[in-house]
Amino acid sequence: MADRPDIKHIAIAGNIGAGKTTLVNKLAHHYGWEPLFEDVDENPYLADFYEDMKKWAFPLQIYFLHSRFRQAHRIQQNSRPIIQDRTIYEDAHIFAKNLYESGHLTERDFNNYFSLFESMTHVVSPPDLLIYLKASIPTLIAQIARRGRDYESAISIRYLEDLNQHYNDWIASYDRGKLLVIDVDNLDYVNNPEDLGYVMRRIDSELFGLF
Repeated sequence: MADRPDIKHIAIAGNIGAGKTTLVNKLAHHYGWEPLFEDVDENPYLADFYEDMKKWAFPLQIYFLHSRFRQAHRIQQNSRPIIQDRTIYEDAHIFAKNLYESGHLTERDFNNYFSLFESMTHVVSPPDLLIYLKASIPTLIAQIARRGRDYESAISIRYLEDLNQHYNDWIASYDRGKLLVIDVDNLDYVNNPEDLGYVMRRIDSELFGLF
């Protein structure tokens, strides 16, 4: 089923701490898809950004945009289906937009950034299926604390709330392809096989028409 030639790109979207990377790993193993992860550990700006968002917002967003564009090119060249941890669209519509509206990106920098994003997306194909992991703030905070990344200790609740609102707005108007929304507040697909099976059944239904 996972080898259908018209299924090439599946993407997991969601806020910081929603459980994207864990689900990418599990789905890649189950379906035989190639996982493609967000460039977090090698990002030279991320820790500085959480300490001073206004100073580092623009170089951080450019770094992520470039990284995601390279991933998009790889996906289009790859013969094996890929499951991606976060998309190029989230960089612009969620993170850059939020930084602009909160005053951390100037209008000049945001317009420059968004113009570059639009040029890139003219040559980028959207995912065959976008899976959005919807999570409440308490769930996000708990999962961020559980993974214990030092630089994430500076993330504020207000920042997570703003990102969640931008995700809700973006998902409500998403029209680039198939969309599957999964509320993860009451799911534990790490420790509960039934919860993971529920997620997989919903994916099978969207991609393969199975129930």
